[in-house]
Amino acid sequence: MSKKSSADPKPFRELFTRLKTEMQKAVVGYDDLLTDVLIAIFSGGHVLLEGVPGLGKTFLVRVLSQVIGLEPGRVQCTPDLMPADIIGTHVVGEDERGRRTLRFEHGPVFRNLLLVDEINRATPKTQAALLEVMQERNVTTGGERHPLPEPFFVLATQNPMEMEGTYPLPEAQLDRFMFKVKVPFPDLESLVEISRRTTGFEEPKLENVMSGADLIRLQHELAQMPVADPIAHYASRLVLATHPEQPGVLPEVARYVAYGASPRGLQSLIRGARVWAAVNGATAVSTDDIRRVAHTALRHRVIFNFEGEAQQLKIDDILTRILDQVKTPAQMAA
Repeated sequence: MSKKSSADPKPFRELFTRLKTEMQKAVVGYDDLLTDVLIAIFSGGHVLLEGVPGLGKTFLVRVLSQVIGLEPGRVQCTPDLMPADIIGTHVVGEDERGRRTLRFEHGPVFRNLLLVDEINRATPKTQAALLEVMQERNVTTGGERHPLPEPFFVLATQNPMEMEGTYPLPEAQLDRFMFKVKVPFPDLESLVEISRRTTGFEEPKLENVMSGADLIRLQHELAQMPVADPIAHYASRLVLATHPEQPGVLPEVARYVAYGASPRGLQSLIRGARVWAAVNGATAVSTDDIRRVAHTALRHRVIFNFEGEAQQLKIDDILTRILDQVKTPAQMAA
């Protein structure tokens, strides 16, 4: 962070809490989910939300755009969706002299906060177009480059893979998402509260807590939070522990994992841990901060082999075992 922010992290803690409180006026429950999404937003990363239909994933994105002051866009993915439906296309028009001209009509990606609903119902061709936008943050068409607005985030929703009519995302595109957040089914109390809030005609009035410019400034400040070498080594060892070819890995990893987490997984660990440390009032990243974001940062980057898929193993269970196995700097010094 900047010198002012490092010396006094209290303003950021208060802002983070206020954002969550404002969102919870409309979103029932999901405390951890809201925290994970906000961590990714302040880290500048994209988020993949996975859950069955009807859990309010789309509504969450709309609420987020209102409280942060971002211009929202939405793409509803279907098998007949084409790349031009997302990025835009050239259309024929006329200039003031009546001559025909081509102009680029911007697609829905030219928004600050893009909701890609049911991304795994889009075909691989359309998914690939979205991949380029997420990585490059610009659209190139007809020899022209069109930069996307800043800040720019993609929050994509995904149905569980076993549902019909879905196209699994390729590993390269999964890797572009900073976090994969699972959306659980609400418990009894949350369901009752949902029925109270959503069966009337009045919607909660949400305040705009901050602006896109504020968000960009805070992202730059948070990126300056120091990460000591032992902490960076610990995060790196966690990533290496997901690779089956590495010596000393868990037997489950060696037997059931085909591919481990990429260097982007390490980047996501560090970036997310910086934000979580700031939320807790710290001025430097600790091992606990790394461990807090490990599951959301790595669960979509570790790919099972055929035997692992056949055994119906859960990657979160493997990651928990890895967190128990890899020694922290304090344990190594003991």
